[in-house]
Amino acid sequence: MNYDTIILGAGAAGMMCAAHCGGRVLVIDHAKAAGEKIRISGGGRCNFTNIHSGPENFLSQNPHFCKSALARYTQWDFVDLVGRHGIAWHEKTLGQLFCDRSSKQIIQMLLTEMSQAGADLWVRTELKDLGKTETGYTLEVNREGQRHSLTCANLVLATGGKSIPKMGATGLAYDIASKFGLQVTDTRAALVPFTFSDGKFKDLSGVSLPVRLSNQRTSFDEALLFTHRGLSGPSVLQLSSYWLEGETIHVNLIPDLDLFDMLREQRHVGGRKALRTELARHLPGRLVDFLSLHIPMHGNLADQSDGALGDLTAALSNWQLTPSGTEGYRTAEVTLGGISTDGLSSKTMEAKDVPGLYVIGEAVDVTGWLGGYNFQWAWSSGHAAGTAIARNR
Repeated sequence: MNYDTIILGAGAAGMMCAAHCGGRVLVIDHAKAAGEKIRISGGGRCNFTNIHSGPENFLSQNPHFCKSALARYTQWDFVDLVGRHGIAWHEKTLGQLFCDRSSKQIIQMLLTEMSQAGADLWVRTELKDLGKTETGYTLEVNREGQRHSLTCANLVLATGGKSIPKMGATGLAYDIASKFGLQVTDTRAALVPFTFSDGKFKDLSGVSLPVRLSNQRTSFDEALLFTHRGLSGPSVLQLSSYWLEGETIHVNLIPDLDLFDMLREQRHVGGRKALRTELARHLPGRLVDFLSLHIPMHGNLADQSDGALGDLTAALSNWQLTPSGTEGYRTAEVTLGGISTDGLSSKTMEAKDVPGLYVIGEAVDVTGWLGGYNFQWAWSSGHAAGTAIARNR
């Protein structure tokens, strides 16, 4: 069977690309249904984009690469598409947009767009062999026990990265890229919780609070969640993309609180109150109990000198921790790194030296922040490749 375009991967980027390619298009995925990552995202409501999405919210060895695709298909373009399909949505913190009802609405929207464009979808289909010809590509696939030989002029890699292997994620896109001479940058888990080998936070599991989390390169003001394995929450997931193994992180537990002046004032009006009791008015009580084992906070407020209060405030605003690692690809929302942008056109996502080969979505060395940015990259890069293919027909 011959197609103009075959897309490997029926995720966000692959389906968006299929909706814009034109001609005879086939989307292949080994999963039992399209859009499995979309389905589970955002607690089942899909954080489908972010109103603040811009190049500064993405990591890559070439930070300029994502600019063209993001500018050509913006977050507002996708919001308009969602609106045309009658999907109600709402904005949460920091510009995150979610479906009011279900992430399945986004999947159905993309399937409808694909269908209207005439694209075919094969799920439960495994790629067995792939080759290059003078005019395109040959594929051998197994679909529900049946072997099929396929040919196409354009091949799109949209199989994602290594994150969440229990959903079938593999490094297939990297293997194919290497086969055709494209470079692959080092990859690691990103947007992922930190772990501590000594289980030091086991007794704090479930405690959450707003913090400023930082390292030498960046900082994030968002919530932190203690778990029985270590640290999670938005601030941790964000910083994990910038963290290097063995590096110390800095936790400001009082980022928006002038604790020193507040404690001095309380020392005058309520000096008999225990220092720990007063601290528990501003921080979770279980956390105060835990910190008291490591930071001096004995006695009443009246017993505390300005120097002691200053030392306490400094300790709470710069708690230094060294994670032993992360939870890895098992729980990572995305993969950092991937197919090098050096070999790709930023306008079309086509390989510069391999005509008809396109790479989109998470497979590319472009990784977004937490909060809908990675979906926006999927929409933008998928649109860029799809429209480029349509123009070249």
